[in-house]
Amino acid sequence: MMDVGHLTRATFAIVLAGGRGSRLMQLTDWRAKPAVPFGGKFRIIDFTLSNCVNSGVRRIGVATQYKAQSLIQHLQRGWSFLDGRFREFIDILPAQQQVGEDWYRGTADAVYQNLGLIRRNRPKYVLVLSGDHVYKMDYGCILADHVQSGADLTVACIDVPLAEASAFGIMQVDAGRRVVRFAEKPAEPPPLPERPDRALANMGVYVFDAEFLYAQLSRDHGDAGSTHDFGKDVIPHCVSHHQVKAHHFSDSCVGRLSGSTVPYWRDVGTIDAYWQANMELTKVTPDLNIYDEDWPVWTHQEQLPPAKFVFDDDGRRGMAVDSLVSGGNIISGASVRRSLLFSRVHVHSYAEIEDSVILPDVHIGRHVRLRRVVIDKHCRIPDGMTIGHDAVADGQRFFVSAGGITLVTPDMLGQRVHAIR
Repeated sequence: MMDVGHLTRATFAIVLAGGRGSRLMQLTDWRAKPAVPFGGKFRIIDFTLSNCVNSGVRRIGVATQYKAQSLIQHLQRGWSFLDGRFREFIDILPAQQQVGEDWYRGTADAVYQNLGLIRRNRPKYVLVLSGDHVYKMDYGCILADHVQSGADLTVACIDVPLAEASAFGIMQVDAGRRVVRFAEKPAEPPPLPERPDRALANMGVYVFDAEFLYAQLSRDHGDAGSTHDFGKDVIPHCVSHHQVKAHHFSDSCVGRLSGSTVPYWRDVGTIDAYWQANMELTKVTPDLNIYDEDWPVWTHQEQLPPAKFVFDDDGRRGMAVDSLVSGGNIISGASVRRSLLFSRVHVHSYAEIEDSVILPDVHIGRHVRLRRVVIDKHCRIPDGMTIGHDAVADGQRFFVSAGGITLVTPDMLGQRVHAIR
């Protein structure tokens, strides 16, 4: 029997967390996508890092670049519990022109510029992970699969609706799970032979033999025509010239609901997808189990008082139904329905909130009406304001998504914010 613990201890993980995530619009004007709050108390990157720690992979580097201060502060405050005496750590790896005068030029270049750090840790395997997806996965399973298959590179994959497949790297595999074709965001993605309405998508989870990774990144670095990106350059080259295997996420997902046909994995890369994934958590039995004590989602735990609900008069009753309400919140004579409220949100009397995501440190005034909105951190919604009930009026001042979700940020309200977002 394979010793999975030995494999995880022999692995170094590098998390790519430098991207803006421009499809999240103004939500990433002041923070990188992995630092975007999610699920009432987490940041998106917490899911990837929790997968590492829970799997036993505890030598981790996080490559940052775009507007990283919020992310760096979160990592320092929430992820400093690993013990270096046992060779457990999370190292923050900001772009710092380690090779020539270039910042990180792509995902592959971000790893290449940190090869010195990786080599010093002498791993046998290297996990390369995207820091901007929400899922629960046991990386020990994909490591074991990688070793047993004898592959040079193993790519985790999940089937997605064909209509959405153009947003992902799409793979075709043979009967032995060998990847025979890989296309990054193809205009006409090939469907699965057995499921013509689905396609096989790259999850942004790669396992390399360490020496093989070093060789591939050195080769790519010397290629003047390369964009130095894993999906566009490194993976397609490996598929053409080496042994690349696909690992189906269904074989390593954690906390899968009984009867569920597709394991939980979300790319919350658009306002609609972000809103929907948060709203799913308000269901009676959500597909993502954040209450799982066997596979916890770790994060920075703020010391906050319990949520408080005050007033019980007709028309002025502090209440929340089918909602998640975090610590430090005060619902003062207002109603909250089918919504997710992060910490330190104060909702004043007679306000009505429906189907909304409210990020931390938001004040919502009296008689405010919100529906199908995402309110960014530090917003102050004035008394009597209505948002989410008239898309035309909202579009003149805020961002309204294709799915009808209204995003509100302090800048849109003309409010200056000096705190880190």
